[in-house]
Amino acid sequence: MRNLFYCLILLTIAGPIQATVVGKEIKYEYNGTTLTGYLAYDNKQKGKRPGVLVVHEWWGHNDYARSRARQLAELGYIAFALDMYGDGKLANHPKDAGRFAGQVKNNMKVAEARFDAGLKQLSSYKLTDKNKLAAIGYCFGGGVALEMARRGKALKGIVSFHGSLATKQPAKKGEVKARVLVFNGAEDSFVKEESIIAFRQEMKNAEADVRFVNLAGAKHSFTNPGSTAIGKKFGIPLEYNKKADQESWQQMQSFFDELFK
Repeated sequence: MRNLFYCLILLTIAGPIQATVVGKEIKYEYNGTTLTGYLAYDNKQKGKRPGVLVVHEWWGHNDYARSRARQLAELGYIAFALDMYGDGKLANHPKDAGRFAGQVKNNMKVAEARFDAGLKQLSSYKLTDKNKLAAIGYCFGGGVALEMARRGKALKGIVSFHGSLATKQPAKKGEVKARVLVFNGAEDSFVKEESIIAFRQEMKNAEADVRFVNLAGAKHSFTNPGSTAIGKKFGIPLEYNKKADQESWQQMQSFFDELFK
C-alpha cells in the first residue's frame, strides 16, 4: 500500500506523460522521380491510429510542412508530409514557387499520381489505421487537397488552409466522397469573392459535405509564422495571424474527432 502511495506521488509530480514524436525522412518514387517525404508519429502511443497526409505550400516540401506533421503526431495521429515536386525542388523566390506549382497544376494526372504515392506511403505503414485516413493542405497544398476531393479519393476528410478554390474540373454530383473543411482568410487578396461563390455552388451541385469558414482579418498564408517576413521581403500580401491559425487548428481537431470517433 505504501509503495502504491509513493507511486501516485511520483506520477503527480511528473505530470502527464508527454508525447515522444519520432520523425523519419522517407525516399520514395513515382515514374522515375525521387520524392522525399516525412513520417511522424508518437512512439509512446500503442497500436494503430488514424493517418493524415500533409500537402505542402507552393514553396515545396520544407520544414513548415514537417512541423505540421509533427504537430499532428502530438495529437495522436500518424502523419506523412508528402512531396509534390520531387528531385529536391524547393523555392526561395515566388517566381520559382509559382513555376513549380504551375507545373503540377497543369498536369493533374501527374499531381494525382504523386498524391496517391504519398497516400500509399502513409496507409502502408504498420501503425496506420487504413480505414481512418484524411488529408490537409496549405495554400497550393490546400488547392491540391481539394482537387483530390473532387476526384473522389477514399478519405474520411480533407482540410484546406488558405488554399486555392478554382478548378478546371468541377466536381460532379456524388463524386466527392470525403467530408471537406475549408479555412479561408476573409482578407486574402488571392481568393476573389467570385471564386468563393463559384466554389460554394460547385460543392452544392456535387451534393458534397462541405463547411466553409471565412476567418475575419486573416490574409493569405495566415497559418505560417514565417509568412509575414516573406511577404515583406517580396512585397506580396502574406501575413501570419495567430488567432486565425489557432482557431482553424482547433476546428480541424474537432473535425477529426468527429470523423474518427
